[in-house]
Formats: sequence, C-alpha cells, structure tokens
Amino acid sequence: MTQTTVPVIFDLDGTLVDPAGGITDGIAAALTELGLGVPDKALMDAMIGPKLSHSLTDIAGVPADRLDDAIRIYRAHYRATGIGQSVLYPGIRALLESFVEAGRPIAVATQKPEGIARIVLEHHGIAALFHTIRGSAADEAAAAGVPSGKAAIVAAALADLSSHHGVDIRHAVMVGDRAQDVAGAAANGIDCIGVGWGFAPDGELDAAGAVEIVHSSAALHETIARRDPGRATAGNPNAVTHDPMTAAVDEVHTDGNV
Repeated sequence: MTQTTVPVIFDLDGTLVDPAGGITDGIAAALTELGLGVPDKALMDAMIGPKLSHSLTDIAGVPADRLDDAIRIYRAHYRATGIGQSVLYPGIRALLESFVEAGRPIAVATQKPEGIARIVLEHHGIAALFHTIRGSAADEAAAAGVPSGKAAIVAAALADLSSHHGVDIRHAVMVGDRAQDVAGAAANGIDCIGVGWGFAPDGELDAAGAVEIVHSSAALHETIARRDPGRATAGNPNAVTHDPMTAAVDEVHTDGNV
C-alpha cells in the first residue's frame, strides 16, 4: 500500500481511557478481601500502567502465594464494575476518527490482558478503529503466541501492522503516559510521545526519554502530523501546514463521551 502518514501505537489506560477509579477500586477490593493493607492514593495511582502482577507485588506488597487470588478478585471486580467506570479522555474519539479518516494506521499496545482491552475499547465504541489490539495473556503469564512485557507487546503490534496490513512501520511512533511505554518503544527502535494527562509522576516521562510531552488531544494531533513525510518545509523542519482535522479535535467535550 502507498502510505504517507506515520503509524501510531497507543497505550490504553492513562492514554486513551481514564479508568476513573475502576482499576484502583478493583485493586482496593482485592486487597481488602484478602485482609491486606490498601496503599495511599499516590501509590494506588502508580499501579495504573505497569503489569498488574508487578504492581501488586512491588507496590502493594502482595505475598507471592496470594498473588493469584488478588488478580482473580481484581479481575472479577473490574469486569463487573470497573469497565463501566472508565471514560475516554477529552478529544480522544475525535482524534482517532480524524486519524482513520486521514488513512493513518493506528493500533493499541497495552499490558492489560488482550481480551479485556478489547472489551474496554468495544465498551467505548472505538475498537473497530484500530488495525490491531495487542495486550498480555489472560493470566499475565507467558503463553504461546502471546507477548509478555511492554517491549514484546509493542513488537507484536508493529508486526501485525507490517505483516497483516502492509503498513510501513519505519516511522511509527508510540503514545503513552508511563515510563514503560517509552521503554517499550525504545526497545523497538521507535520514539514515544508522552501524554501529560495520565498517571506518570512529575518528571517520569522526561527521565524515561519521551521525545515530547503533550497536554491535549489537539497538541497530540499536531505533534504526530508534524512527523508525516513531506510535512516539513525547506529551512524550517518544524513548520506545518494547516490541517482541517485539528479543528475537529479542538471541539472537546469534557463529559467523557467525546
């Protein structure tokens, strides 16, 4: 296929979708049911993004012999109520639709189990916009044909774009809100644009090496468009031409149903 737009791989929680307490409430429910202490809000928010099993052991201090129970209880709570609590970040629907209309290939790479990630995206009516949706195994363990770890998940999304959809991935870019998104992109030789509306503590994305940090969907749209082949002008590589799609992205509603 002829392609003149940069492919974009998105993280999910903290980037496309605001869990709005769905994740942290589920973790708190699991810890409480097991008689374990619930960390403060800052630590709970830090658990959004990394692999759940790592967050439960490294941050919440869940003993190894209780980890499977904690994940099981969390998953049940998240499916029952957590998904319904989530909302799309302002402008995200318009952003994605503008990319699809422009022919830009887009994908999702998340450490959330792949099946649940698809359910979340379907709940918000945007699953069909993506060329591919990649995540971890249902039990977060290594399994045949299922990637493990952010770098492998990003690699799987890139491979899907290239092999199944004929996308030129040489200039692909990752978009995410945490350091592991930046690391996963770097491991695959691509840049990561950080979003400032997610769950990274101050300075995390800069320290991780994000090439740029944006604070609105309109800014993200323009930053990605600036990377398209042919957009730079002679003598000013950062100059861009007017893109009518940016106006659509600027029309942001704040009720989570954009």
